[in-house]
Amino acid sequence: MTDLHDNLDLDGSPSQAMQRYAAEVFRLQQDHEQVSLSHLAEHVDSSPQAISRMIKRLTDGGYADYEPYRGVRLTKDGERIAMPSLRRHRLSEVFLVQVMGYDWASAHDLTDLFERGINEELEDRMSELTGHPTRCPHGEPIPSKEGVISFPDDKPLVDQEIGENFRLSRVRTHDMDKLRYIAKLGLTPGVEFSLVSRAPFRGPLRLQMDRSDQVIGYELASSMWVESI
Repeated sequence: MTDLHDNLDLDGSPSQAMQRYAAEVFRLQQDHEQVSLSHLAEHVDSSPQAISRMIKRLTDGGYADYEPYRGVRLTKDGERIAMPSLRRHRLSEVFLVQVMGYDWASAHDLTDLFERGINEELEDRMSELTGHPTRCPHGEPIPSKEGVISFPDDKPLVDQEIGENFRLSRVRTHDMDKLRYIAKLGLTPGVEFSLVSRAPFRGPLRLQMDRSDQVIGYELASSMWVESI
């Protein structure tokens, strides 16, 4: 859960709290046309009143469009102010995993607190120590310092054809139990496999990996995005 309690006073530019909210909305809107406030509340540790106030600040500042009973979506300016926070978050995840030895399941929640103490100098040093990564441990793209983000040409595994070969691109869940189980199966970004079979009616999928097979449920597979090879 993301703790977004912070000083919300404005000095003419977006506060860090506004940037963090914008980053969370940006992440969620990749899968939803409109992000409902109830859905946002599932991912931030803040009261409904505080969330409503922040969305109003973003909307009044021209960073978001909000429709009652439908939800919120960032404007182009909103996406722009989301990039610095999104970069710090995903770069911090890489640092926690590669340098500090945390597993990828713990990294997301730990990063919510860790990233707050990062200034530009520390951000540059972390990027250097981790080899200037372009993806976080879950495979999500890291925005550049200039605020440019490039999404991979990938698609959900559950929508792919049987018999095709794939490279796991992204694992799109922050559920710690799921992430640990996925890692135990060896299904981390970069792994290659073929889709051998898929049972009907959202049944399990069988993957062939390095001479061994793995059977995974539809729910788990739906969080995996792949690139054709």
